Amino acid sequence: MKKLLSPLIIFLLMVSGCSNVASTKSEKTSEGSKKLQIVTTFYPMYYFAQKVAGSSANVELLIPNGVEPHDWEPTANDMAKIQDSDLFIYNSRYFETWTEKVFKSINDPNLKVVEASNGIELMDALDSEEKDNHEHTSSKDPHVWLSPVLAQKEVDNIAKALEQADPKNKDKFQKNAAALNSELADLDSLYKETIDKAKKKEFVTQHAAFGYLAKQYGLTQIPIAGLSPDVEPTLGKLAELTDLTKKKNVKIIYFEELTSSKVADTLAKEIGAKTEVLNPLEGLTKKEQEKGLDYIDVMKNNLESLKRSLLD
Repeated sequence: MKKLLSPLIIFLLMVSGCSNVASTKSEKTSEGSKKLQIVTTFYPMYYFAQKVAGSSANVELLIPNGVEPHDWEPTANDMAKIQDSDLFIYNSRYFETWTEKVFKSINDPNLKVVEASNGIELMDALDSEEKDNHEHTSSKDPHVWLSPVLAQKEVDNIAKALEQADPKNKDKFQKNAAALNSELADLDSLYKETIDKAKKKEFVTQHAAFGYLAKQYGLTQIPIAGLSPDVEPTLGKLAELTDLTKKKNVKIIYFEELTSSKVADTLAKEIGAKTEVLNPLEGLTKKEQEKGLDYIDVMKNNLESLKRSLLD
């Protein structure tokens, strides 16, 4: 008898648990309810959402800072966090490529999904990198958050979604979004004023993440690898880049701290250049977190780093 009852009890507990989750979530989304529960994928989405939400929502970061997000995949626990949220905010299907599988697994009409880059015309991958024959990356370049101008469009999309999900706090969300976009507009002005004085217009990166930033300010990004930072160039491509960077008298090769700098180090050694960080803001490093830096701070640090290539 006990053997027969055990599965039945487990089944009833599971049904009860699911019912409780549904009940909790519906309470959160009703009028006069608890704060919105927002899950964001990686750091820029978290930063934008947190700034817009202020104290009127709980915002959670799914991909931990310090983890390179290109090849990250969600666990069952991560899936549960998404399922239990009111809003799920991600950058692009071309960056968080795993989202398609998640959306097929989660069938919840109460979950609002926000693709922050929606409405932004994405560049083809071929326009933002010299793609070698055996690299199979995204067909579109998703790194729009690195342009302070396009970042404002992502903020607008996020703010609109929050307003729809929680109309009673609409004024707060609009005010917060306007304040953040003002900071981003100031950042844009700082980049423009600085780069307008640049003697050079080209910079060399290990990871082809800065296509939108380059396009915004009339620069040319020369990437060693492609959109995925773990893809290494062929020996032929590296030899070609060695010749090109020598001719252009390149003094700095940029790399990012969340991935190996081996390729940047190799090219720098070949041409007698030094390496320096240019952060694609795919996640804050431990050092940046300890210093209390945020998106605006890191973007300003990036500009200072670029100045050493462009103005010297």
